[in-house]
Amino acid sequence: MTNGSDLAQRSAPFGRRRWLGIAIIALLGGVFHAPAMAQSRIKDIVFFEGVRSNQLVGYGLVVGLNGTGDSLSSAIFTRESLIGMLERLGVNARDDALTTDNVAAVMVTATLPPFSHQGTNIDVTVSALGDADNLLGGTLLVTPLVGADGEIPRFPSTGTD
Repeated sequence: MTNGSDLAQRSAPFGRRRWLGIAIIALLGGVFHAPAMAQSRIKDIVFFEGVRSNQLVGYGLVVGLNGTGDSLSSAIFTRESLIGMLERLGVNARDDALTTDNVAAVMVTATLPPFSHQGTNIDVTVSALGDADNLLGGTLLVTPLVGADGEIPRFPSTGTD
């Protein structure tokens, strides 16, 4: 007959080996998986409800097109936009003889990423509305972009009171 101390002595080496094996597997598993965990970012694996990108759209003018812009006789919206811009700058442009082919009316679209803040650079797409041949080399005048709700996106200001 065996007593309890004999059984404990015989099973002790097996218990130590088993725990040593488990510890080695755990350490090796941590070593091999550490780079994979370091490459995961919270924003890549978490979805915040209500957080999404915003589609923006705007109407503007591209100037300086060197003869490849809209013809004002066929693109009335370009003509009216040009006249309105010039009048806001104090130039009386209400004349039937107004002709130029260096201006084009354009639609500007962009996607504002979530968590954007004032000063964030975004890519925009500029597309001709009229009969402009080419927008290359032109300058897009300041164009307000609005969201789907018709509002211009506002960014929280920072600073101290």
